[in-house]
Formats: sequence, structure tokens, C-alpha cells
Amino acid sequence: MTARRQERKGWGSRWAGAALLSAAVAVALSCPVPQVHAATERIVVNRHSGLAIDGIDPVAYFTDAAPCPGLEEVEAWQGGVVWRFRNAANRAAFLAAPDIYAPRFGGYDPLDVARGKAVAGRPMFWLVSHERLYLFSREDSRDAFAADPDGIGRQAEARWPAVRDQLADD
Repeated sequence: MTARRQERKGWGSRWAGAALLSAAVAVALSCPVPQVHAATERIVVNRHSGLAIDGIDPVAYFTDAAPCPGLEEVEAWQGGVVWRFRNAANRAAFLAAPDIYAPRFGGYDPLDVARGKAVAGRPMFWLVSHERLYLFSREDSRDAFAADPDGIGRQAEARWPAVRDQLADD
């Protein structure tokens, strides 16, 4: 192939590439842009493993009434974190209703949230109340919440937006 022919072929390829790129950009701009929703709650994550609630299956609190470890091969990415589950059925239930199965207040202790503080809950101190999972930093916090879930829950609900916003700034 002569130099002149190579030039023409290269020039033509560049024009074809530019035309193809322009067409791709036009198609992309004409398509609707999917809406991305930020998580409404910051979620407590183990800083070493990167797992929500230390890899405990959140659905197991409801189905087995106990914290049960999830399996590495049964994970899901939701709310910006990795969750683990004991089985595919629990994962499917969680993904269908994460607002039910994920710990309320992102896993922060509701008693502390009611006081305006963010203290991470621990998976071993838990309570299901009004069909929602709550994690607590200490046993006495769980007991205090269990004695007055409606009152403390209302206080925590009222303070959660400010606590959540403070977490987002950190």
C-alpha cells in the first residue's frame, strides 16, 4: 500500500471514528437519564470488612429471631454497602423490602439518636419492634427502648434528620 493510500485510509478512519462517536453521543443525550437516589440513611459498616452489621443476615432477625452470620457467596449491594445473607431467599426478601429489613436509623442506637448522638449499634444487641429492626450499642439501651419503644422512637425520629446530616458532613 502506498503512503498516499495509507494517508487516505487513516484520514477516512478518523472521520468514520468521529462520526461514530458523534452518533453515540447524540443517542446517549436523547435517552432518558436514570434517576439515582441517595441513601436516606447512613448505615453502620464494619470498617475492617466493609460489611453492613458485621455480615449478619438482617432478615434472620425476623425469620430466626436471632443474629445469624451471612455467607460470603450470598451478598447484595444495597444502600451503598454490602449485606450478607444465609440464603438466597433471605437476600431476595431483603432486596424486595430493604426499608423493612435494614436496621432503622442505619444501625445507630435509637436511644442515642434520641439524645442527638450517633453511636453505632452492635448486632448482638437488637430488638424487632413494630416490624422494624433496631440495633443498640449496649444492653441497657435495648432494655430502655423496649420499655418505651413508642416514646423513644418518636424522639429518635425527630432527631434523626439532624444526626444523619451530621454523619453526612463527617
